[in-house]
Amino acid sequence: LVRNAIAACLDLAEENVGTLMPGYTHLQRAQPVTLAHHILAWCVALERDAGRFADAAVRADESPLGAGALAGSGLSVDRERTAGLIGFARVSANTMDAVAARDAAIEYAAAAATLMAHLSRACEDIVLWASSEYGFVRLSPQASTGSSIMPQKRNPDPAELIRGKTGRGFGNLQALLTMEKGTPYAYNRDLQEDKALFFEIEDVANAALETFAVLVKSIEPDVARMRAALDEGFLEATDVA
Repeated sequence: LVRNAIAACLDLAEENVGTLMPGYTHLQRAQPVTLAHHILAWCVALERDAGRFADAAVRADESPLGAGALAGSGLSVDRERTAGLIGFARVSANTMDAVAARDAAIEYAAAAATLMAHLSRACEDIVLWASSEYGFVRLSPQASTGSSIMPQKRNPDPAELIRGKTGRGFGNLQALLTMEKGTPYAYNRDLQEDKALFFEIEDVANAALETFAVLVKSIEPDVARMRAALDEGFLEATDVA
């Protein structure tokens, strides 16, 4: 899903290599850039997110089977063999840690939270660009909604919903960290709370990525409006100097 989101951004960037616009710092017009350059900033952030998920997956790829309640099993279990049969890369090194640790869930949640932060920032760009004040882009009806009392107005609802759902991802990460921090080794009933938190984070991240790809594909740049925004504010002054 992250790769699909990147692909949608790359398609839009490729179509706008020559589309000029102002870059911003402090939300003030700064130096001239291209729309492609701006969108590629989203891409490299998403690429790092894909790397975080991959790194977390490597650490999570171990089998706890044979750990029992905490001290192993009295049965003659070949842990290496069962791990291989199930498809794990290795066995957990310590049975108490295998029972007590929720690192895999926390790492996934942290990667998802960072991803959501990046999606939210990109959505904030889109919300600003689609506003009357900027007017840099239009959103097709596929990714915008008519106002409830002003149907002539198109609202960037998908972008706002992704931005809003980001808080759920942040909150669940914090809940996972808080749940684990005070539990002595090994198992405590508190740890069952990880399931609902983890699955909700996964659902939110997946839905946000799918929605973001559709949102990006719906962007219709107003090339003339972007170019006109370069005509005021002496944006070329740095290059002249």
